[in-house]
Amino acid sequence: MLNPTVSIIIPIRHFNDYLDESVGHCLRLDYADYEIIVLPDDLTGEFAYANDQRVRLFPTGQIGPSQKRDIGAREAKGEILAFIDDDAYPVKGWLAAAVRHFSDPEVAAVGGPGVTPPADNIRQQASGLVYESWLASGNCGYRYRPEKERLVDDYPSCNFIIRKEVFAQAGGFDSAFYPGEDTVLCLKVTKQLGKKIVYEPEALVYHHRRELFAGHLAQVSNYALHRGYFVRKYPETSRRIAYFIPSLFVLGLAAGPLFFLINDLFFSLYFGTIIFYAGCVLSNAMNGDGFVGKSLVFAGIVATNVTYGVCFIKGLVAQSLAEEKKQ
Repeated sequence: MLNPTVSIIIPIRHFNDYLDESVGHCLRLDYADYEIIVLPDDLTGEFAYANDQRVRLFPTGQIGPSQKRDIGAREAKGEILAFIDDDAYPVKGWLAAAVRHFSDPEVAAVGGPGVTPPADNIRQQASGLVYESWLASGNCGYRYRPEKERLVDDYPSCNFIIRKEVFAQAGGFDSAFYPGEDTVLCLKVTKQLGKKIVYEPEALVYHHRRELFAGHLAQVSNYALHRGYFVRKYPETSRRIAYFIPSLFVLGLAAGPLFFLINDLFFSLYFGTIIFYAGCVLSNAMNGDGFVGKSLVFAGIVATNVTYGVCFIKGLVAQSLAEEKKQ
């Protein structure tokens, strides 16, 4: 597949400044043949590129992001679908770096890192550093910073490029879940269709973070709730020990003092483990900017671990999850 036509698909709720930034960068991509599809709820408000011939607008009404992406895919003229969030913007070589992998017919999709923009404020930067930390993201830190190329079987839709024919074969996104619709799609692509998903570090976008603490932790809790539920529903890619570790940490943190009544040895073991954990968190927090930045990262990692651990358990025992939420 040589220089295929690409359709960039951006689901949004309302026009906003981040969207203007995202589309502006998309229009400057170093790639010859592509279109941009934007899917707002409606056409009210201001959009800097509303009259640009390279941008197609499809108002959808109040539906969720994955449903918007499915509509965008149906309207797309391209052989390749490039999904990106409105609060993300690509580097100039984004599409070129991703598309070269489609010369291999076994490659169905490509994902790239979503790096924290340098202009984000200190709370957003701290959120990004939390996500980059192995204490928060385990072995998935490559999603938030460039690392070596590899095959993956689960990748977020904020930076996800896929063959249109494969997307159709997989049935598109599963709109019953948000977030988590990307996990379902990737599972179909890799396990049911037997295709490959490649992580390409040069297919990079800058992705604005939600500020610590409220926005960041709300996002983490939603991710954890769905991942816990998916352990039972989609065990192929969700029943992995790394996803259980934060919950084990929370249970140990809560139950540890009870063991003091059994043996004093548990007292030393408990506090020794906490001191070791605090040392690891402090080491990761040193990437923060100044005392305030380091303090935010330290507290952010701890809060992320606890929030994820609690919400993962909630998802694990949930009988069902609600239908897709609006953006």
